[in-house]
Amino acid sequence: MTAPFALSLQDLAPIAEGTSTSQAMAETIALAQTADELGYERLWYAEHHGMPSIASSVPEILIGSAAAHTKSIRVGSGGVMLLNHAPLRIAEAYRTLEGLHPGRIDLGLGRAPGGDGYAMRALRSGGGEEFSNYLAELMAFDEDSFPADHPYSRVPVSPGGIGLPPKWLLGSSGNSAQAAGQLGFGYAFAAHFSHTPPAPAFEAYRNAFKPSAAFPKPRTIMCVSVICAPTDEEAQYLSRSQAVSWALFTSGEQRKLMSPEEAHARVLTPQQQAVIDHQSSLWIIGSPQTVADTIAEKARGSAADEVMMTTTIHDYGLRRRSYELVAKAFDVAPRV
Repeated sequence: MTAPFALSLQDLAPIAEGTSTSQAMAETIALAQTADELGYERLWYAEHHGMPSIASSVPEILIGSAAAHTKSIRVGSGGVMLLNHAPLRIAEAYRTLEGLHPGRIDLGLGRAPGGDGYAMRALRSGGGEEFSNYLAELMAFDEDSFPADHPYSRVPVSPGGIGLPPKWLLGSSGNSAQAAGQLGFGYAFAAHFSHTPPAPAFEAYRNAFKPSAAFPKPRTIMCVSVICAPTDEEAQYLSRSQAVSWALFTSGEQRKLMSPEEAHARVLTPQQQAVIDHQSSLWIIGSPQTVADTIAEKARGSAADEVMMTTTIHDYGLRRRSYELVAKAFDVAPRV
């Protein structure tokens, strides 16, 4: 099957039980190189805090590392949680990345905190109502468009002589769709954890879209959760790690990603099982044919220009295999 949409991936840098954080960090490089060789369009890192099973707290460091170890794949944030940072700091970081790897960096921006209330307070995170102000400030720094009497007009962004990479807004309910279109940004929808259908958000984005230098035409990404194995049965077996970890996380138990063997042996409360029953309807799990057919159906239903997959498997080698199987199922041309 040849996909009428681009294929990309998101890496949460999972830390599996029985492995060290250093091994998880090394795996981010191995996965980036695999994705580049397989022909994936882009690789994004999501900002999360206070989660023992995830090592993607500082996307820009992972972006720089991945870009330095690959040749062609675009690398970016999906996303950087803007309310956790001073806009000037983000402007500096992503201009630096764009300068080091011109034409290969993306800046995806989200309004969620990427952690619980304790992490928000530790990060001095701004409230959600401040997102528009933070975004406007970031753009003013990048475009040098503060009014002359504004105190920040005296602050040059370093490094100079270079702009921010293409900007994307991330959403999970459609609230950011119209804003992304009006600003001439790309728009990515988190269908991997949101039960809200992406199609209405994409339509609102396209209706509001105004062309920009980075996006002369609207561009949409549908993010999905995928676990692929040679057979449906193996994929379902491997998916138990993700399912149980999600149930434990939502009930306040935080730990590294457990193996499928341990996950199958874990006795869950009725409330935890209900969490899995609810969330698993969003997960695409199965053989290459099963996964490809489901992704294609979802992409057609939402008219997505691109599908971005996130895959949570305890064994790092099997996680890379999952991406390999999907790329082959869609006849993605490998890079040489």
